[in-house]
Amino acid sequence: MRWVIDPLDGTANYVRGFPSYGVSIGVEVGGEPVIGVVVDARGARTEGIRGVGATQDGRPIRPSSREDLALAVVATGFGYDPRAREQQADVAAVVLRGVADIRRSGSAAFDLVAAAAGEVDAYYEVGLFPWDLSGGRAIVEAAGGIVRTIPQPEGKDLAIATPAQLLEPILELLARAGLATS
Repeated sequence: MRWVIDPLDGTANYVRGFPSYGVSIGVEVGGEPVIGVVVDARGARTEGIRGVGATQDGRPIRPSSREDLALAVVATGFGYDPRAREQQADVAAVVLRGVADIRRSGSAAFDLVAAAAGEVDAYYEVGLFPWDLSGGRAIVEAAGGIVRTIPQPEGKDLAIATPAQLLEPILELLARAGLATS
C-alpha cells in the first residue's frame, strides 16, 4: 500500500487567491489507485473508493452522460516550461475545434473531480506527476469514469479522464492534435 499526497494542488492559484486548489490524497494498492479524497478551496470534499462509488459532500457523483464530443466541455492544463506550453497550446487549438469549449482550472485534482462529477465532460493533460493524479484518478474510476495514461515521445505521460462513451472520440481528437494515443 502506498499513500500519495499532494498537500496543495494548484499552488499558483493558492498564492494568488484564486479558489481552484486543494488537498489531494490517494491510496494505491499494487500501483493502482483504490481510494481518493480531494478537499478543495470551496470546501467541497470528494471521495471515491474503487468498487464502491464516489461522493461529493455525501451525494453520489457520476461522469457526464454526454455522447457527442462536439458538444463537450473539456478541461486541460498547461505546464510552466515555455516550450511545453507552446506545444500544449497547439494541441488545445486542435481540441477546441472539435469540442464545445475548453476549461483550465490550474489544478489537476480539481479537474479530475470535475470530470468525475460531470461538471466537465472530459479532461486531458500531459506531464502530471503521481501526486497530481492518484487521488483524482481513484475518484474518477470509483464514479464510473475511465482514466488512461499514455506515454508520449518526450517522456511524459498523457492523462485522460472521461466517461466510457467519449473515450474513443477524445483519443481520436488528441491523435489529430499530434499526441500519442496508444
